[in-house]
Amino acid sequence: MSKENKQALAEGFRDGIPIGLGYFVVSFTLGIMARHVGLTPFQGFLASLLNNASAGEYVGFTLIAAHAPYFEIALMTFIANARYLLMSTVVSQKFSPNTPFYHRIFVGFDITDEIFGITIARKGWLNPFYNYGAMLTALPGWSIGTALGIIAGNILPPSAVSALSVALYGMFIAIIIPPARKDKIVAVCVVVSFAASFLAETFLSGISAGTRTIFLTVLISGAAAILFPVKDKK
Repeated sequence: MSKENKQALAEGFRDGIPIGLGYFVVSFTLGIMARHVGLTPFQGFLASLLNNASAGEYVGFTLIAAHAPYFEIALMTFIANARYLLMSTVVSQKFSPNTPFYHRIFVGFDITDEIFGITIARKGWLNPFYNYGAMLTALPGWSIGTALGIIAGNILPPSAVSALSVALYGMFIAIIIPPARKDKIVAVCVVVSFAASFLAETFLSGISAGTRTIFLTVLISGAAAILFPVKDKK
């Protein structure tokens, strides 16, 4: 490994430490939910290792709990993680034209909101080893946290597990409140999605939870994109 790659790897590892620690805390509460679904610590570890996305995993675990078929789980996980396609497109523009294709594949494997942020903040061409360094802390933090959350759910008393389960909903509230406060359209979409989910569960109970979630996600997001498109900034 060249000196330049070693330095980029070390810088990515350094910048990824706070991300990995944050992921550990969040994924621990996600592990509590995985325990309710019936996943073993190894299964939870593997799920988080291959799907480093809080919303995507939450949707996946929810559909597993609803006994949804594999197709619905795969489709809904794809929809929940679709924004990473756009982030990967942006990151691809940071690579030098001489960057081998396999580096693009490996870096694209773990494009998260936080890693995307530190990657875009880098000046000049992106050295893929910087992302590898960040992934060395992000992936273990996320996957080990999930596994330990499942283990804790099996050891702790039911009252403590129930209390920890609430933390996961607090995490999602923390995710949706800041953008909802900045953008009224986002706030309206959040309220509409809550109301639509309640109505769908009440009046469309014959349809599986996975199908309802997919339909409402595509419908509400598509309607918002058509009615309130984001204007390009010159």
